[in-house]
Amino acid sequence: MSSWTLEYRDSIALLTYRRPPDNLLDPESLAELGRMFDQLARNTDRVKLVVITGGSDGYFVNHGDLKQHPDWLALGQDGAIHSPGFDAYLDSFHRIEELPQPTIAAIDGLASGGGSELALACTMRVGSPRARLRQSEVPAGIMPGAGGTVRLSRLVGPGIAAEVVLSGRPLTADEAYRVGWLNAVLPAEDFVDHTIEWAQQFVRHSGPALIAATQSIRDSGRLSLRDALAREREIFLRHFATTDMVVEHNTQSRDS
Repeated sequence: MSSWTLEYRDSIALLTYRRPPDNLLDPESLAELGRMFDQLARNTDRVKLVVITGGSDGYFVNHGDLKQHPDWLALGQDGAIHSPGFDAYLDSFHRIEELPQPTIAAIDGLASGGGSELALACTMRVGSPRARLRQSEVPAGIMPGAGGTVRLSRLVGPGIAAEVVLSGRPLTADEAYRVGWLNAVLPAEDFVDHTIEWAQQFVRHSGPALIAATQSIRDSGRLSLRDALAREREIFLRHFATTDMVVEHNTQSRDS
């Protein structure tokens, strides 16, 4: 049975994760998510933005189900340690980050461990007042390994990231908003509908422009300032300088 459902709200694709009772991640669900990403990446004409949310009450997406990972670690013939099961997380979260369309994690409840790392791979994050964001690994005797230290540090700064990761303490929605982990806190009642409404500020714009700007913002975090500016120029020239877009931009400028 599928753990993910995909529906369309006009130009927004809504992905909902349901794996009762507590929305733990497992390899099959991650593989299914990857297939959905492939489908959405090929559908940029219809889909301008993707929202990911949880469908089990009290949860966004929870940490990985360790019982489902008998192959977490393996010693290769070269003597190096490999992690076939864990690599599924790295691949899936990388594919979220590389999706052409911007993505929003809509968090109504707990996002812990791998679920928090999934949200960190998204372009933006919103939460209800019930949202709690946590990297739960250190109190369990391990550490985040699918972006929980790296993406969080780049998002909120190394000091806040160290406090959150080393303590394992969950942040409330208001705390997460104050440090920049959440972009907005939206009403809990009809939370997904409020998220879709919040996303309208983006999807009313040109799809190619959204994709180009998202790509430049994403790439800028990986490059030096000089290289990021060169990358921005490259994307600008490739995606913006078309006749239709230039005419539309000039028309808007005259009307403003």
